Amino acid sequence: MRFDGKLKSWNDVRGFGFIEPLQGGQEIFVHIKSLPPGTGRPTVGLALTFEVELGPQGKKRAKSVQFVRSSRLVSTPRHESPARWTVPRRLALPCFFLLYAAVASRWSVSPWVAAAYAAASLLAFFAYALDKSAARHGRRRTSESSLHFLSLACGWPGALLAQQLLRHKSSKTSFVARFWATVIVNVAGFLAIHSPLAKRLLV
Repeated sequence: MRFDGKLKSWNDVRGFGFIEPLQGGQEIFVHIKSLPPGTGRPTVGLALTFEVELGPQGKKRAKSVQFVRSSRLVSTPRHESPARWTVPRRLALPCFFLLYAAVASRWSVSPWVAAAYAAASLLAFFAYALDKSAARHGRRRTSESSLHFLSLACGWPGALLAQQLLRHKSSKTSFVARFWATVIVNVAGFLAIHSPLAKRLLV
């Protein structure tokens, strides 16, 4: 099955880049060996069609790439709009802030907890931005397990904002499912640690 897309980025030194599928979804890795024979340095924005196969590590990559009429899509600088805010994404942060305020007013919450959430969220946002930049320029990526660990370690608010504002990792179903699992575990842990029962057990 062939797909339509355009060349999103290209690393001329290392001979590979990434394709942006027109139907949306994650960017697809493409190596220069998958381009038509005799192809020179490809230009970012080229319209193309391609097939998808799984690489040695089980990741998707393009094959049998063909340029569409050898024409180039107009590549104009643009600002990516944020990803669509679904209902869970809209409600997650406000609900957590209300929950945090309720717990803090009913039970004592150390100021260090808020500091931990703020610091971890900043770190998570930076990690997402770094990973997106690496994906665009063909550099070493941040592992998904590292991103999930940051979310679990109180950084999920920053990770959520990064997914939305940077349009990164917001459409990969398996990643999103694991992300929400880290959110649930983190919030459950927050409630459990600050509950009266936990405090009695710790005394």
